[in-house]
Amino acid sequence: MLGYISTYRLARFQPACAATLLSHGAWILAPSMSHPLLLGIEIGGTKLQAAVGDASGGTLAAIARTVVDPAGGADGILAEIERLAQPLRAEHRPAAVGIGFGGPVDRAGRVVKSHHIHGWEDFPLADWARERFGLPVIVANDADTAALAESRHGAGRGANPVFYITVGTGIGAGLVLDGHIYHGHGVSVAELGHLRPGLHAEGPDQILESYAAGWGIAAAAQARLRDPMRYRLGELRGNRRRPEDIRQRLIEIEEAGEADAGDLLDRCDGQPERLSTKLVVEAATAGNRMAAEILRQAWQALGWGIAQAITLLSPEVVVIGGGVALAGKELFFEPLECEVARYVFPPLKDSYRIMPASLGEEVVIHGALLLASVARSG
Repeated sequence: MLGYISTYRLARFQPACAATLLSHGAWILAPSMSHPLLLGIEIGGTKLQAAVGDASGGTLAAIARTVVDPAGGADGILAEIERLAQPLRAEHRPAAVGIGFGGPVDRAGRVVKSHHIHGWEDFPLADWARERFGLPVIVANDADTAALAESRHGAGRGANPVFYITVGTGIGAGLVLDGHIYHGHGVSVAELGHLRPGLHAEGPDQILESYAAGWGIAAAAQARLRDPMRYRLGELRGNRRRPEDIRQRLIEIEEAGEADAGDLLDRCDGQPERLSTKLVVEAATAGNRMAAEILRQAWQALGWGIAQAITLLSPEVVVIGGGVALAGKELFFEPLECEVARYVFPPLKDSYRIMPASLGEEVVIHGALLLASVARSG
């Protein structure tokens, strides 16, 4: 069994929405009088959720969740999906299934790969789910699925286009245009985290995630603990002070670097490899200057990436969710907005809004229920 399982049954319900799949692939959502129950599933790199509800964005009828054990691979997760979802299906008899998957998915619902869990390569997830549940199924990338939910029910409601970004273990994104997910021509689109910042970033590992995703921030912090002085000296670049002033500043920087590094070491019990983004954020909140500088560089890279997306796509709203974004307004959103403004195409500078996501941990589930409403309608 993977981790723990928790199930919630919730009483209040709101009207549903049905959807029509047009010949060109656009998904048009419209109110439905039948209020069908639907099954939504989220398959992430660290968690698995299954829920029953309608497509209105209201309170769910029931939800079950568990943590993912990467060692079990795709087979272990498929077994967990059945364990979580089959009891919900038996009790609530949903009319269709929507699935948000943490990786690239083609239009037929076939998984291309997972960046976190082995065994998903070229897996026909939609076909598997149809066979297991005996219901219509649509599968989409989890960031695309979340984007649909936030544009329909969340922070992007009423805006067009909506560009959604999740900043957590990785960096994912999705574009909702005219009310439906933009899929592009291939199997993947809006891969913000896989942008390569600068002409020097020639390798596939030199991506935006390595600067601003959770693992990238943690890696930067661990590197600074190994050589704090090297990075603190960067503060003197372009300094026009007199030589004696610079010598004094060097002393101050060295002392501050030692104190900040010591604080970070204390927070990870003297084991740099255990230093997480969460600990870095906590240290920065408490006034640790080294931690604040690590975050500043991460937000600069992320702001550059978002500015490129705005310059290319001109969204009305950019919605940002994910665990890293929980750092809050002063530590995350305000400095990030400054970095976006620094790099965006100047004529677009006042054309967009950056908003925190509003649907929380269940955002992919609500998007999956919208997918299920499309599957049900045909």
